[in-house]
Amino acid sequence: MIKAEIFTNSGKIVGFSINGHSGAAPIGKDIYCAGVSALSDSTFLCITDYLKRDVEGGASGGSALLKLKTPPDELTEAVFQTLLIGLKEIEKLVPTFLKVTIK
Repeated sequence: MIKAEIFTNSGKIVGFSINGHSGAAPIGKDIYCAGVSALSDSTFLCITDYLKRDVEGGASGGSALLKLKTPPDELTEAVFQTLLIGLKEIEKLVPTFLKVTIK
């Protein structure tokens, strides 16, 4: 199962952690893992490369972690909310393969 944790502070999203494999298909052929990876990778790149925010974390071996080092703002919130909406939609379709929690 893929486990996605969304980190919040004072009602704003400040980061996320995604770990695991859905198990729906072999690694490299799993549509649910690919969808979650596309969402998390796009979020990571938007926050770091486009918005140029200072973060901690990275991605490796089926895990991704991103935490803002600076306070969230309207732009980071829009990007993180897009991630959250996408993850929740996948979770609705296949709740046995993805669990999203907000902390």
